[in-house]
Amino acid sequence: MTTILVDNRKLKPSKVVCVGRNYADHVKELNNAMPDQMVVFNKPSTSITNQLTSFHQEQLHYEGEICFSIKNGGIHAVGFGLDLTKRELQSQLKAKQLPWERAKAFDGSAVLSKFVSLKGGNWQGLSLELLINGLRVQAGGVMNMMYTPDDILSEVKSYTTLNNGDVIMTGTPSGVGVVHEGDIFTARIKQYDQLLIETQWVAN
Repeated sequence: MTTILVDNRKLKPSKVVCVGRNYADHVKELNNAMPDQMVVFNKPSTSITNQLTSFHQEQLHYEGEICFSIKNGGIHAVGFGLDLTKRELQSQLKAKQLPWERAKAFDGSAVLSKFVSLKGGNWQGLSLELLINGLRVQAGGVMNMMYTPDDILSEVKSYTTLNNGDVIMTGTPSGVGVVHEGDIFTARIKQYDQLLIETQWVAN
């Protein structure tokens, strides 16, 4: 699957643009250095899926994220995404100061919910919640980000074109961990007190 659903309409993103280290608690969680500028990397369209996998050459880790779909160069719709990561491989690549793509951009590494449009692209008050087998493991929102969605949009557009349907993944709060086969992931996006999205995946 290389398409996403935005208001129940199929769109085919040309790319997924990801922001790393955007929540201070997650930076500390992984013992990473606090970045002095935005950390950005891409996933190809072949990374997009609605299936959650626990293994791809090695055991995978989940990172829950607020995601945006782009229209006319601006934020149009919001969804929930899991940035699946080969943590062991990523650690090896980071130690050698090599790019992360092999650990982040593999097929099926961007697990995406449906997207719902935001009135006027208004992202204020958005938050995420991720539960695994009924236990909350991640929670955070735009108020916790080091770079706001507008900051991210401006930075990304400074060096690349965002096509209609392209997806931006805005980073993950603390609480990342291993995906186990059979785990039930329940993901929610809220805007203030309003539930916009609730979706569920079972890891295979």
